[in-house]
Amino acid sequence: MTAVASAPTTRAHAHASTAHRLSFIHLMKSESIKMLTLRSTWWSLGVTAALSVGISLLIAAASSDIGGGFPAANVILAPTQFTMLVAGILGAIVITGEYSTGMIRSTLTAEPRRGAVLVAKALIVALVMAVTTVVIYAVAIAVTAPLVSTGLDWSTPSESLVPLALGVVSMAAFTLIGLGFGFVIRSGAGAIAATVGVLFVLPIVFSLFSFAGPSWQWILDAADYLPVNAAVQLTTPGGTELGQGALTLAAWALAPLVLGWIALRSRDV
Repeated sequence: MTAVASAPTTRAHAHASTAHRLSFIHLMKSESIKMLTLRSTWWSLGVTAALSVGISLLIAAASSDIGGGFPAANVILAPTQFTMLVAGILGAIVITGEYSTGMIRSTLTAEPRRGAVLVAKALIVALVMAVTTVVIYAVAIAVTAPLVSTGLDWSTPSESLVPLALGVVSMAAFTLIGLGFGFVIRSGAGAIAATVGVLFVLPIVFSLFSFAGPSWQWILDAADYLPVNAAVQLTTPGGTELGQGALTLAAWALAPLVLGWIALRSRDV
């Protein structure tokens, strides 16, 4: 009699658990709330905006002193070599903060599908950085317009819209690189060090071999496949190496995320 009575209860409990599974839309909403309610997120976005607009304004002012011959798109995109670090660090601390506080346990309890958690977090992080970059570019264009003699030529997309759009994509990719390292390393300091190493240190190390002979040319050629140099290829007005740059940057953004997915599935939290 007891066995007969307990069977429906078990089936009802299983049905209730299935019926209340967290949908992917709700998971993305949860990830957006977690990210946008952190002060570190707003500090990072604020620093990105201040650096980008400030450096663009300084470059535009310096350009006006020499006749304003600096391309308008380059005025807006030049600060990327600095703001990329903030973007990568933001991606890293978004996930390592969850590991340091233990919130990752609550996240994976609410959504046991670990791959879905990684994808949702990656989409939200990339979307936030992309939207922020669009706003920053719009502000930078407005404040530098009086100082640039030749403004953006919107009638020629390859000189204006295309490099700016790819600049937005590049900033999102830099953020995903940091996020991937965060999933793999799980330590804020370690993930930030790895991100800075890939985005900033490696290009400097490779450039040190520019004085070397032809036998070391392979190092300079390999530097073209670093994420920063790939972004430069993408965002150069009128650039012709868009295919190589796009594939390289996509590979750098996806590889750490794939490694992070493997680590997330194979290790306990």
